[in-house]
Amino acid sequence: MIKVQARGEEPIEFLLKRFKKVCEKEGLTKDIKRNSYYEKPSEVRRRKVRQAIKKELKRLSIKEKQRQRVIKKKRKRV
Repeated sequence: MIKVQARGEEPIEFLLKRFKKVCEKEGLTKDIKRNSYYEKPSEVRRRKVRQAIKKELKRLSIKEKQRQRVIKKKRKRV
C-alpha cells in the first residue's frame, strides 16, 4: 500500500503530485492500464516475445556501440 505523508503546511496539490510520482515509480499505473481489459493468453505470449526481442536488440545495439569505441581507440594508437 502506497502512503504519502503531508509535510507541515503542504498544499493538497503538492501532496497529490508526490503521490502520483510514487505510483508511477512503483509501476502501479502501468499495471492498472494493463489489467483494465482482458488480454487473451496468446496476446500475452506475443507481447512478451515482442518485449524480449526489443530487449535483445537494445542489448546488441549497446554492445555494437561499445565494440566500435574500442576499434576507434585502437586506430588512434596506431
